[in-house]
Amino acid sequence: MSTPTSDELDVLVVGAGFAGLYQLDRLRNLGYSVTVFEAGSDLGGVWYWNCYPGARVDTWAPLYQFSREDLWRDFDFTELYPGWDEVRRYFRHVDRKLDLSKDIRFSTRVIGAEFDEERRQWEVRARDERTGETSSVRARYLVLCTGFGSKPYMPDIPGLDTFAGECHHTARWPQGGLDVTGKRVGVIGTGASGVQVIQESAPDAAHLTVFQRTPNLALPMRQQQLDAAANRAMKESYPERFAMRATTFAGFDYDFQDKGALEVSDEERTAVYEKLWETGGFVSWLGTFNDIFFDAEANATAYAFWRDKVRARITDPATAEKLAPTVAQHPFGVKRPSLEQRYYEVYNQDNVDLVDLQDTPIERVTATGVVTADGREHALDVLVLATGFDAVTGGITAIDIRSTKGESFADVFAAGTRTHLGTATAGFPNLLYVYGPQSPSAFCNGPTCAELQGDWVVQCLEHMRENGLTRIEATPEAEEAWGEHVAELTADTLFPFAKSWYMGDNVPGKKRELLAYPGGLPTYLQKCAEAAERGYEGFALA
Repeated sequence: MSTPTSDELDVLVVGAGFAGLYQLDRLRNLGYSVTVFEAGSDLGGVWYWNCYPGARVDTWAPLYQFSREDLWRDFDFTELYPGWDEVRRYFRHVDRKLDLSKDIRFSTRVIGAEFDEERRQWEVRARDERTGETSSVRARYLVLCTGFGSKPYMPDIPGLDTFAGECHHTARWPQGGLDVTGKRVGVIGTGASGVQVIQESAPDAAHLTVFQRTPNLALPMRQQQLDAAANRAMKESYPERFAMRATTFAGFDYDFQDKGALEVSDEERTAVYEKLWETGGFVSWLGTFNDIFFDAEANATAYAFWRDKVRARITDPATAEKLAPTVAQHPFGVKRPSLEQRYYEVYNQDNVDLVDLQDTPIERVTATGVVTADGREHALDVLVLATGFDAVTGGITAIDIRSTKGESFADVFAAGTRTHLGTATAGFPNLLYVYGPQSPSAFCNGPTCAELQGDWVVQCLEHMRENGLTRIEATPEAEEAWGEHVAELTADTLFPFAKSWYMGDNVPGKKRELLAYPGGLPTYLQKCAEAAERGYEGFALA
């Protein structure tokens, strides 16, 4: 049933995660009529959907929040790497402070949009996820804040729909939870969510079977509990840490070293790796030597260090070879590493089996388990699909948004992503996105991008309003140039030497290309600022 409405907005924002909430607060305070549509029934974006066992942030708490002092001053985290429930508590805190929910329509999924050229407005169709009813709203500008992980990838495995037990994708986990105590659990996938589910479920499951395609080069998290004193001490450095974000490659409060792995002695190199390892988190990935992503020989030293550290924790040599192969299957760090707390020790347990899908692929799923190519059926009560996402572009292409030529984003991106500055696409006027394709997105701390890239979007809309303009569209020439720029940067890196979701490899039929901007946040912000200073060069304004 369709129920048209006469609502007319200045801006409609899609998504109530960090990026969407930032847009709502900034634009509302500037006097725009703005509403957020959110498919989930609460705040948090990905943190509404991610509530599987062990789900937690892989960025340390000081940087995984908004930088406003009135928001962080009176909020304390209990862990250095917060769990999903604590992240939700943080969003509720933000909501209490900023009164955001009054301008958010929850359980409202945007399903399509067309641009009305005469009125220079988007007519956006949405579905109420509780009733199934559809409605429409008009908005001058459409800002997509769908994130890089909003469209789960469901594997095409024969018989998957016949499984009689509990079967859930990690990104669509039951909100009420699922007790795996005493059950036979299978986990397909060993990315970030897989690692977390595996290490959380192993102590409680009667038996755990892990189906691994490619080993995860996971790094130690070094979790810490935080009391009031620890929070007070951290907050003393918050202003400096937040200010540093715009100057570092990935928007964190640390950066790559000013030297390469091959420029130092073996002893110094090992000492640096040891220090980073003990610090924990992504520091071993994004705070390491500056040639790791560019020089294969330098990269090999990082892999060898990681391999030897991990193998020392695994008792069975055959299992160690599957989890940390003697010869790297791909360069270190060019697939997104996960953070772990006890992941490798799990495989020393008698109730845990590791199935290497490179040796014995999955043939089919039955009502009672998973059958692999060796003819064995792995009996299961619970099947967990930790199979990731149609990342970066999937949240955009999942919506039937039509260009002025009648093409959808799925059509336009079929032969490869097309954007200018990773924020707009030709043919889709008055539509901007934050944390989208060919922006730093997957290579950048989420809250950092929400604010710093989000500021550019807000400034752009202010420029339009102040100059009496009502239409902005990226030009085909600008997006062609931006695509060439991203491709040139990519060619100098080791990222193409791994099959990863960074490259779109995990989704059959998706064009192989680096989906995020690899030039680092400072360079990206500079290019965005230069375009704005030149009157939004690369855009047609009217």
